[in-house]
Amino acid sequence: METLHRKVEAALDTIRPYLEADGGNVEVIEITPENILKLELKGACKTCNMSNMTMKSGIEETIKRAVPEITQIISVNN
Repeated sequence: METLHRKVEAALDTIRPYLEADGGNVEVIEITPENILKLELKGACKTCNMSNMTMKSGIEETIKRAVPEITQIISVNN
């Protein structure tokens, strides 16, 4: 599980500069035994009206490409 967490963090690190440029970030809350990833958008991303698109188009796509073991991605903000 620790290796999976590192892979997810590495994938997120590739898009964090874009989130941070807009005053936001993303945090891993949990990876369940079923490989469901729970994320929380932080800062400006938490309240931005584009956050749903950011989650779907940016974050989910990046993680699915880099860490195919993840079966589902859930935003705890919604």
